[in-house]
Amino acid sequence: MSLSSILGSALSGLQASQIGLRSASNNVANVNTPGYARTEANFTTRVIDGRGFGVSVTGVVRVADAFLQAASVRASAEHSAAEIIGQSLDRFQSQVGTFDDQGSIFSRLNQAFSSISSAALEPSLTVSRMSVAADLQSFFEEGRRLNSELRVLRQEADSRIASTINRVNELTAEIANLNREVQSLTSAAADSTGAQNRQAELVDELAQYLDIRTTTNGDGRVFVSTTDGVALVENGAAILRYPPTGSGAAGVDYSRITIQSPGGTGQMDFNPHIRSGELAAFLELRDNELPALMEEIAELVSTAADALNKEHNDATAYPPPTSLEGRNTGLLGTDNLGFSGATTIAVVDNTGAMVKQIDVDFDAGTLSVDGGAATGFGGTTIADFTTALNTAFGADGSASFADGRMTVSATGTDGISTLQDSNAPSDRGGRGFSHFFGLNDLVESTRPLFFQSGVSGADAHGFTPGQTLDFRVNSANGTVAQDISISVGAGSFNDLLNQLNDPVAGLGRYATFSINGAGELVQTPVPGFDSFEVELVGDNTQRGTTAIAFSDLFGLGLSAQAGRTDLPQVAPRIRADSSQLAMAKLDLDGAPAVGDIVVTSGDGRGGHALQSALTSQRAFSAAGGFAASSGTLENFAARVAGDIGSRAARAERSAQSAESLKSAADQKRADVEGVSLDEELANMTIFQQSYNASARLLQTAKELTDTLLSII
Repeated sequence: MSLSSILGSALSGLQASQIGLRSASNNVANVNTPGYARTEANFTTRVIDGRGFGVSVTGVVRVADAFLQAASVRASAEHSAAEIIGQSLDRFQSQVGTFDDQGSIFSRLNQAFSSISSAALEPSLTVSRMSVAADLQSFFEEGRRLNSELRVLRQEADSRIASTINRVNELTAEIANLNREVQSLTSAAADSTGAQNRQAELVDELAQYLDIRTTTNGDGRVFVSTTDGVALVENGAAILRYPPTGSGAAGVDYSRITIQSPGGTGQMDFNPHIRSGELAAFLELRDNELPALMEEIAELVSTAADALNKEHNDATAYPPPTSLEGRNTGLLGTDNLGFSGATTIAVVDNTGAMVKQIDVDFDAGTLSVDGGAATGFGGTTIADFTTALNTAFGADGSASFADGRMTVSATGTDGISTLQDSNAPSDRGGRGFSHFFGLNDLVESTRPLFFQSGVSGADAHGFTPGQTLDFRVNSANGTVAQDISISVGAGSFNDLLNQLNDPVAGLGRYATFSINGAGELVQTPVPGFDSFEVELVGDNTQRGTTAIAFSDLFGLGLSAQAGRTDLPQVAPRIRADSSQLAMAKLDLDGAPAVGDIVVTSGDGRGGHALQSALTSQRAFSAAGGFAASSGTLENFAARVAGDIGSRAARAERSAQSAESLKSAADQKRADVEGVSLDEELANMTIFQQSYNASARLLQTAKELTDTLLSII
């Protein structure tokens, strides 16, 4: 072996040892750096002309396992999603409280009915009646507060979607830039592990926001896509776009997230490709979890209001109010009256004596005044009935119907009272005459709180031709199947239903609509499209002069359903004058004559009926996670409390499970990629000894050279 070969071998050994020492020292220095994968220097024997000629460094590589990395990023996405949902639902649950919390909506409901019970025992006591109004108002205000909290959570989720999109764009852009750097270093046979470690760190962060998968090319570049194959980083970075709405109100039409592929110009809907991670969690909260809770609380609040109004409308104050102005029903005077059964409307003076008694038989279509002969309504419409009732009042009162409201008034200081027939109570859409029109509502609202409108398909729909209903059809995987706009034509509700059910221009390919006997709009999925969602995203209709839209009348869409929470309030006239709280009932036993006392101040029957609203059986519409059902208001409140708690508990369990999986995946990955100080210190010792050996060989070559030169 020549001296030059000895020197070459020694120098290659020194160089290889230095690279090995540098790799090991970098590993030790980054032992606590998150996402750092240890590096190894790879060596091979250098052979020239069949003889060993030292050692070559083939490269410094990161020790990483693609399968463990994939498992880790999947677990990270699942954990991030579960954690976000759990935190949000837990936050709302803490706002709601439990039945035992004095300020919770459930405790306030119970307190309101407790006050009603006390007032029923002492109906003439002003303080008791004032407590009823105050406690009921407190219940409805708490409902509004909770709805506001849900809106805030939705708005925050929407805002976080926008900020997360911005961060995703930053990450993908940096990964794409590092790809170019790694490719350049690899082609120059230089050490690219620093850039690759930074890439891995960015990928790990990206996995918190999206479910992703990665592919590493031979030149070191990392391509990133969603788990279903939508490219995020290839020869460039994709660009995600999302304009935040800035509102969490029910019924907001949120924009879709769009993606422009790397190097592309077109955009596509990205929502269906988000399966996990923080983005998926925020979308799930904004579009499903929080709206479901909105609907459940709205059903609780609106049903409580309707249950109270049912009893209050079949009772009377002492003395009776001089005028009863009903709610905006959304009906028109030309609509069919649509009532069955019978009811009584009475004019009573301020001492409780009967002035006039009008018995209404809706089945026969007649009125009878003070037990006299029955006379017909003169027609079948609401306007016809109003005219007949106005005639029956004569000089003692009046009736009118305008802008969807029925108003019944007495003359002078006399008052108005109503009572359902005990054998055949009046009924339209499941509600009595006074209850349906809201003549003596305890709880008032500017829009319908229930959607049993009592209309039939043959009724004229009353909307102006050209007004539009805009729908979006979402498929099972979240893609938008179709946007459909329906321009209302003239005619009846049946004609409008035909437009909705048209399979070409309408929604008939996905669902059909009908109106049931109570006047509810019923949506039935077409077989094969059961998992598709028909969503109302726009409604500019208005029924006549009522200002009630199609969605308001039938409860179509989240705005009409969940927005009910903000509507109810104890009637201002009752809050201002608690004597107008209907604690008594008309006493019509024994066929009283004009001048007989039919209302007394000590009568608490109306109050006891109000109290029974908490425990009486009634129907509840489908809301959030609940199917349509029947039960008591008390039980439904317990179901709402239970569902809020169970949602939060499920989310917490999911977060704990996801955290365990993430910890296990991260540990497995760390076992391969992580730095072991003992191992690295051992490697440093080996490379130091190798360095010393190479240096000794170099020294020996020098001594040989010096000896040879001295001989010469």
